[in-house]
Amino acid sequence: MTKIGVLPSQALREMIAQGAITADPAIIDAQVQPASLDLRLGTVAYRVRASFLAGHGRSVADRVAEFEMHRVDLTQGAVLEKGCVYVIPLMERLALPAGLTAVANAKSSTGRLDLLTRTITDGGTEFDRIPEGYHGPLYAEVCPRSFSVLVRPGMRLNQIRFRSGQAVLDDAALTALHARESLVSGEAVISEGLGFSVDLSPGAGDLVGYRAKPHTGVIDLDRIGHYPATEFWEDIRTRDGKIILDPGAFYILVSREAVTIPPDYAAEMAPYLAMVGEFRVHYAGFFDPGFGHAAAGGAGSRGVLEVRCHEAPFVLEHGQVVGRLVYEHMQDRPETLYGQAIKSNYQGQGLKLAKQFR
Repeated sequence: MTKIGVLPSQALREMIAQGAITADPAIIDAQVQPASLDLRLGTVAYRVRASFLAGHGRSVADRVAEFEMHRVDLTQGAVLEKGCVYVIPLMERLALPAGLTAVANAKSSTGRLDLLTRTITDGGTEFDRIPEGYHGPLYAEVCPRSFSVLVRPGMRLNQIRFRSGQAVLDDAALTALHARESLVSGEAVISEGLGFSVDLSPGAGDLVGYRAKPHTGVIDLDRIGHYPATEFWEDIRTRDGKIILDPGAFYILVSREAVTIPPDYAAEMAPYLAMVGEFRVHYAGFFDPGFGHAAAGGAGSRGVLEVRCHEAPFVLEHGQVVGRLVYEHMQDRPETLYGQAIKSNYQGQGLKLAKQFR
């Protein structure tokens, strides 16, 4: 009987060997993460009039032909412009066996750059959700929201996680796990996941976050530690533990709690409730086994929050619950945990911008 849970790295390698995941060129070892697989951009981007889903019985290629404005050759590097929507065929394809489903999400650095990146499939009726038995290509829909970006084939903007059955922990199981592992520092708020709150406590210099500047240069995603943060971000400071979010603005904030993902579990970030305010914590959603875990060098790791305000200005206050972590069982413990051993960029993090900034 197949084990229930999220597939670990060793199972992903087995899927690749068996042809359930294929790619041209072949998948490289660096793509395999503890509980997910990085997906790579192909050689062409299609600028389309609007975001879309293929829909039942329709292929993404057919819909691209319907909505395409022009195409961009990525082979020598090309700029995806802020505010535009692109569909990019990915190098990977799936032939999912019975019993396996998949969910995709933006990688951490992608979300911190305000790059709306979602996976779409032939016949798909939801973003980032791949049904049991799907055979076909994968596409990334990419919409730069704050910064224009320079991309090349092979860049990894999103990732995919595979699961067998329903492995989400209910509130009782999550409470028991927290009692054993201390999943967050401080008081645990458990309701359909583990709630976490925003840290707006005035500290050294009163810095609590960053807001994306509206008019900036292009960011080459391959340039690590290259760009001065001050050219792209404004400091957000407070002395009274509250800030006012501006409609349409994008913010990088940090959770008040340190987060732990034990080695036998994975987690996904989800919004808290739409009713709590005119904002959303979104984009990068996967937390791998070992994130924040002391044995993996991550004691004290906090969650970075990518926040966008919607229709009305909104007052955000220190300690306000803004999101939740939904925990799932792993099918097996991964061979390698998130952390220093695989040069993970955000282990042990606090308030931190994407890796392209210094």
